[in-house]
Amino acid sequence: QVQLVESGGGLVQPGGSLRLSCAASGRTFSSYAMGWFRQAPGKEREFVAAVSRSGGNTYYADSVKGRFTISRDNAKNTVYLQMNSLKFEDTGVYYCAAEPTIALHTTSQSYHYWGQGTQVTVSS
Repeated sequence: QVQLVESGGGLVQPGGSLRLSCAASGRTFSSYAMGWFRQAPGKEREFVAAVSRSGGNTYYADSVKGRFTISRDNAKNTVYLQMNSLKFEDTGVYYCAAEPTIALHTTSQSYHYWGQGTQVTVSS
């Protein structure tokens, strides 16, 4: 199993940047594909980005493509989400998720392990 703890959320103005981190426990972090999801108030949780076990493959939601970058450091058991050119609609609670699979998944049902979430608020 793996335990996940997100950090790095906060309040940022439109056009600003934030970097989220997700630290994972355990010795087998490199066995897990990782994903970032977000949930805005009153809305369903939605996929943001995913990265393969090695970090060599990534996939993004169309709404964040070109603005967000997912990466991982397996030596540090950490996955990152660099968010640039933030918009009001990026506001929400951001969750990282892990699944022991070689595939990249975009649905929340495909991930068994979740962090507690970190709040991102884009506001002027």
